[in-house]
Amino acid sequence: MTMRQQWGIVLGIVLLLAVALGAGLHFLGDELFPVAVGSQAPDFKAVTVDAGKRTKTLADYKGKVVLLNVWATWCEPCRVEMPSIEKLHREFGPKGLYVVAVSVDDPGSETRIVDFTKELGLTFEVLHDPAQAITRSYQITGYPETFVIARDGTIRKKVIAAADWSSDANRALVRELLGLPSDSTTKPIAAAAGRDAADSVALEARTPARR
Repeated sequence: MTMRQQWGIVLGIVLLLAVALGAGLHFLGDELFPVAVGSQAPDFKAVTVDAGKRTKTLADYKGKVVLLNVWATWCEPCRVEMPSIEKLHREFGPKGLYVVAVSVDDPGSETRIVDFTKELGLTFEVLHDPAQAITRSYQITGYPETFVIARDGTIRKKVIAAADWSSDANRALVRELLGLPSDSTTKPIAAAAGRDAADSVALEARTPARR
C-alpha cells in the first residue's frame, strides 16, 4: 500500500467520524446540552411589536435579572398566568427586574399580540419571534415556559407550566437575585417553597409546542 493510499484511508476515517459526530449532536443535542437550571441561558432573537420593529437579543439584557416568558396568544394557560407576571413586574420592574415575554405566534400576528397585551393591561416588554427559533434554542416543549436568568446569564429557575409568579417563593427569589433586602411580607425562599409548589400545581397547565 502506498503512502498516498494510507493517507486516503486516514482521511476517510476522519470524515466518517466527523459525520457521525455531527449526526450525534443533531439528534442528541438536547440530551448533551440541556437548557436547565444552572446552565447558561441561550441567546435568542425577537422583534418589538411597535412600529419600530427593533430586534432584541439576550445581549440587550446583559448584567440584568431577567424573567423570560415564552408564550402565545392562542395559549389559554399563558393567559391565566399573565396577571401574576404583570404583578411581579409592577413590584420589581422599578427595582431592576426585566420581564421579557416572547410570543411565538405566526408571522403577521402583531396586531393580535398588541390587542392581547392591551386586553390584559400588560406593561412589561413583549417581543415577537414568528420563526419560533426560541422554541428550539430553549428546548421548549410546551407553552408557557418561563426562565429566571441571573445577572451572570445563568438560569436560576425554569417552570414548564403556568405558575403564580407573584407567589412568596418567586418574589423571594427575585429579591435575592436583585440584591434587595428581605421583605417582612415575603417569606424566605425555603419557607415559601411549599406555598409556591401549591400555587404552581393549582395553575399548572400548558399547551404543547407546535413542531
